[in-house]
Amino acid sequence: MTVRIGVEEEFHIVEVETGLLVPRAGTVLEKLPAGTFTTELQQATVESNSGVHASLDDLYGDVTSTRHRLDAAATSHGLAVVSAGTVPLARVADMHPTPGRRYRHMVDEYRMVADEQLICGTHVHVDAADRDLAVRVMCAVSPWLHVLLALSASSPFWLGSDTGYASWRTMVWQRWPTAGPVGCFANAAEYDAAVHGLIDSGVITDAGMIYNDIRPSAHQPTLELRICDACPRATTVVLVAGLFRALVTEAWQRLAGTDVPACDGRHEWLRAAAWRAARSGLEGVLVDPRTRREAPAAQVVRALLAHVRPALEAAGDWQTVRDLAEKALTDGSAAHRMRRTAAEEDLLACTDLAIAETRGDDRRRRPVAGGTRHVAPVGLPAEDAPGSRPAGTAGR
Repeated sequence: MTVRIGVEEEFHIVEVETGLLVPRAGTVLEKLPAGTFTTELQQATVESNSGVHASLDDLYGDVTSTRHRLDAAATSHGLAVVSAGTVPLARVADMHPTPGRRYRHMVDEYRMVADEQLICGTHVHVDAADRDLAVRVMCAVSPWLHVLLALSASSPFWLGSDTGYASWRTMVWQRWPTAGPVGCFANAAEYDAAVHGLIDSGVITDAGMIYNDIRPSAHQPTLELRICDACPRATTVVLVAGLFRALVTEAWQRLAGTDVPACDGRHEWLRAAAWRAARSGLEGVLVDPRTRREAPAAQVVRALLAHVRPALEAAGDWQTVRDLAEKALTDGSAAHRMRRTAAEEDLLACTDLAIAETRGDDRRRRPVAGGTRHVAPVGLPAEDAPGSRPAGTAGR
């Protein structure tokens, strides 16, 4: 029986006219169903929750349908949604946290870490009914998770500047006290004891604040992947979901009914591998989990495909996942596409590209009066920017 999967996607809310991130999630969510769409810590972010699916085709249909509904809700207010780790244009001073006791506590406790939580991720859930085995599987799949990060990398810009990273979201995310690689645990009781210890320490308030790259869901019988950036293209979501399911399936079958150690206990390189993936994306080198040495990204991606091919074939996913992976290597990461567009035009065009890819449209360039366009400096109010955008371009 094929293991079922589901995804949570986080989206930025941007103002179409300026490209700026805006705290208007409440406006977008007004007429959307609460079971599918919800708020996040910052009012500039909306989260969607897919159904549970056995087929990658069904997951793709769900993700694209959900994106269309969200886009329609945003467009009706002169807004747009962007699925990317960060958006190019944002001002921290303009942001507001979502009301509620839990979020208020997070803002008060973590201060700038919470204030600058202007990032979005893609989370993949895979069915894992046996929690003891799921905890062991976490350790077994962790060496490959940075490759999924590289495939999803979509956050080269931060507050109007090029960071030099493919996933700056990773750097922002890792400031939380529980972010990063998960530890090695023998069973669920041992893992739960560690979580309760963190809660008792006062560093976090509940299990929902365990932000490791992978974790047993606090609310569902699933393993949850959390390392990835939000993905502009829905096909990248499907690629990551298919690979993660195959990784979990392979490890599950290998470890079930045995006492085989899930790893050698050496985890110090996992954070370094994630840093490398965040820095390079698909455009440089990655750490090869088989050797723990650097290798070209394409070589490491193909090694992952070979590692999980039996699981992909058993699920009927091999052709789809292989084709999507090869296309990703050919096209480059979203970060690469965004950076190239910014270099050729500007950060507003980069935002337009992210909006279009999130919608699933071919890129449509907006008209540029006189061949030149000016973008509001991130430190200035939009209305003070020279050369404001031509009327009638909203929604493009």
